Amino acid sequence: MAQSILVIDDEKAIRKTLGEILSFEGFTVDEAADGAEGAKKIRENNYDCILCDIKMPKMDGMEVLAVAREVRPDIPFIVISGHGNIETAVDAVKKGAYDYISKPPDLNRLLITLRNAMDKKLLVAETKQLRKRISRGYEMIGTSDGMMRIQETIAKVAPTDARVLITGENGVGKELVARRIHDLSSRSAGPMIEVNCAAIPSELIESELFGHEKGSFTSAIKQRIGKFEQASGGTLFLDEIGDMSHDAQAKMLRALQENKITRVGGEKEIKVDVRVIAATNKNLLEEVEAKKFRLDLYHRLSVILIQVPSLNARRDDIPALIMHFLKEISEEYKQPVKDIDPDAVKSLQEYNWTGNIRELRNVVERLIILSDKTITKKDVESYILLK
Repeated sequence: MAQSILVIDDEKAIRKTLGEILSFEGFTVDEAADGAEGAKKIRENNYDCILCDIKMPKMDGMEVLAVAREVRPDIPFIVISGHGNIETAVDAVKKGAYDYISKPPDLNRLLITLRNAMDKKLLVAETKQLRKRISRGYEMIGTSDGMMRIQETIAKVAPTDARVLITGENGVGKELVARRIHDLSSRSAGPMIEVNCAAIPSELIESELFGHEKGSFTSAIKQRIGKFEQASGGTLFLDEIGDMSHDAQAKMLRALQENKITRVGGEKEIKVDVRVIAATNKNLLEEVEAKKFRLDLYHRLSVILIQVPSLNARRDDIPALIMHFLKEISEEYKQPVKDIDPDAVKSLQEYNWTGNIRELRNVVERLIILSDKTITKKDVESYILLK
């Protein structure tokens, strides 16, 4: 389908010239002879781009821009200006116009600007869709007492910069809780940087967290920015914090105390603005007793403690989780959402979920793939070994 462009200009010759050029390039062109007509068309139609003169009768280009920003903020707005209107055109860009083109328009510059503007519109739309998909992926499902307490705690702690320690078995959704805290915080526009402390060798964890200078060790062929610096202005999520080495724990403690870090092999102190959220499946107080974790670091991290219950402890949430995963996975596979018998749901509620939410999602995916249109109790018994 051809991309549509609205040309708003009180000069008929300009409208005709632009219309012919853009039509030849494959665009669908609509015209408006003054600002008022242009504003009316913007309200009634969804164009891919708007080309608008500045000085026009009834309503000037700045007024039309204000209308466009209000009713169609995602549509690129390009100002067409005479030589005497350049300052106004620059002001229009400051107020939300994508760019300006001087009269008479240069054909190549016009087409490049249009393509760039519409590419940007497409990227913005794709980013919005991606953010929606991501936010759905981090949706917290469940109304059990345990989940409601967690939701209440998140609502209270998210607006603050308090450090949070999230505990619970593998697969219960500790990352989801961390993501929810970040999304509801004043730092949500900043990055959320994740570090799996268990997946990084102890000799590399310091470089991963704090970065390193070129030549600080054999393989340091260039300077590297660590996760603390990457997360500045946002949130640093330290998963499996209980597996962090003692040396890294000491540096972590200093970073939390002073909000400063020093890269490996460096001397300069770098100030960082980071909120730290940590998670672990271990009992850190037992790790402290075993001298595997620093007590002072534990107290620094655990300003707020959130214990995420196992799936076996919140069986009332299983039906809602099943329906959520049925819809989510079916959308991924681009197929209709399958029905599930109540008896099949009951069987899944009675299952011993040693792998928690992660295991439940895998099971639902398996049932979607292997079952017919409706998932039955027999399917559950056939494809899952009930304990």
